[in-house]
Amino acid sequence: MPGGVMRSPSTHRTRADDVYALVKRAIADFRLLPGDRFTEGDMAQRLGVSRTPVRQALFRLQQEGFVEVMFRSGWRVLPFDFARFDAMYDLRRVLESEAVRRLCSAGPDIDPAALDGLQAIWLCGVAERCADMAQVSVWDEAFHCTLVAAAGNDEMARVHRELTERIRIIRRLDFTKQSRVSATYDEHGAILRAILARQADEACGLLGEHIAASQAEVRKITLHEIHLARLRG
Repeated sequence: MPGGVMRSPSTHRTRADDVYALVKRAIADFRLLPGDRFTEGDMAQRLGVSRTPVRQALFRLQQEGFVEVMFRSGWRVLPFDFARFDAMYDLRRVLESEAVRRLCSAGPDIDPAALDGLQAIWLCGVAERCADMAQVSVWDEAFHCTLVAAAGNDEMARVHRELTERIRIIRRLDFTKQSRVSATYDEHGAILRAILARQADEACGLLGEHIAASQAEVRKITLHEIHLARLRG
């Protein structure tokens, strides 16, 4: 297994979910690359934990499509399944578009104050925009989750939250360039203005374009980062 893959958790952080988070982060940061192989013993030794939480974490990652168990030869990191991520982005687009239509209809389940916080962040002047890409990434995720939650359907919001968690591993890459931060401010602002004006078709069109642009960007960045990581060896 490549050296320096991840830090060991403290003695109080030896549960399977901690190991899961560390290994998933190593995959997300391209410290574990598609095709890399390792054993449960390798991982347990590196993290300073027993093999039991490692095995539990790896089976969870296997269910999510990030690793696979190899007969008598440990585990292997799987290639990024872009078809699966594309399907999840499609579902995200469906959920968010329906939420936007409901918000524009201003039905009885809609909280009229739900979008106030989003306006404070995304409808500010250019000079007031945040330049911290990590912070904007957090706000971006919150923007989309808030739109769905504000639509008033708890089950829709739950499914969307779970979907958001699953695509976070690649979606965060959208905020590694300052140009994407500026584009996100512009696009979120336009979507919000259309919603506030009750222009459902306009808002859904802008939302779809915004999600598609992000989807294309993270695919391009993922392939580029894997290529650079392989060159570093």
